[in-house]
Amino acid sequence: MKRILITGGAGFLGSHLCERLVNEGHDVICLDNFFTGSKNNISHLMGQTHFELIRHDIINPIYLEVDEIYNLACPASPVHYQYNPIKTIKTNVMGAINVLGIAKRTRAKVLQASTSEVYGDPDVHPQQESYWGRVNPIGIRSCYDEGKRAAECLMMDYRRQNAVHTKIARIFNTYGPRMAVNDGRVVSNFILQALQNRDITVYGDGSHTRSFCYASDLIDGIIRLMNAPDDFYGPVNLGNPDEFTILELARRVIDLTNSRSKIVFQPLPSDDPAQRKPDITLAREKLGWQPGISLEQGLVGTIAYFKEILKTA
Repeated sequence: MKRILITGGAGFLGSHLCERLVNEGHDVICLDNFFTGSKNNISHLMGQTHFELIRHDIINPIYLEVDEIYNLACPASPVHYQYNPIKTIKTNVMGAINVLGIAKRTRAKVLQASTSEVYGDPDVHPQQESYWGRVNPIGIRSCYDEGKRAAECLMMDYRRQNAVHTKIARIFNTYGPRMAVNDGRVVSNFILQALQNRDITVYGDGSHTRSFCYASDLIDGIIRLMNAPDDFYGPVNLGNPDEFTILELARRVIDLTNSRSKIVFQPLPSDDPAQRKPDITLAREKLGWQPGISLEQGLVGTIAYFKEILKTA
């Protein structure tokens, strides 16, 4: 049994990670300030012997005794991270400093949930970990993109200077149950619009591409990275290498929901990447990991979740 801190533990991915680790018999401390997280995501864990919830903002120091830390704290959708960009970059930078302080003091391992956004609007395709990225440092997305890049820098500097056991996972688009209704991400947007027979909004001409990884696959990947030997610490891409255009996604969602929605087109937001596809060679070789759930399988499960949400709304 390990004592594990999960920052952002009441969020979409954090709650799945809490559930998985509690089920494996570990003591789990879920830390969240509930800016984008929800108690509904973890309510089924409340009262369990090995689960503890702390309301706290990780930009402020906290002193805990733990064996491992998964640092997932940060709004991950453009709608949320652009709402308060200064708060977003504080969460990334000061949050990383604070969890690294805990790890340094307690000799805990710490895994940083980084993002494919560190690659920016890439001119290399698919994206490999050796690619340094093409990020606009002063754009409307830079609070998140550059914040995550700074967090990666901190992880590596604490490893080199203080021998902290750090790991870096670069997470590509992930979806599944417990996504927030108002998070503005493409999968949840399309599903909600389709279930309500509203127009499905595609930004640009729909030719932009993304890869979509189901939540349970992603959780398996980050746990494998945490448990990997210390000489493999990343960065490592975790995502589904199957690539789809946004227009393809919209049509699949319409088909799977039997929706009467029509597709409408809106101008593309600033700095929106044209392509996203992870090269997961490193994850396959070092972690024995690759996603096993197809887009259609994952969409069916996610659609069922949102149908239940709409029933109770």
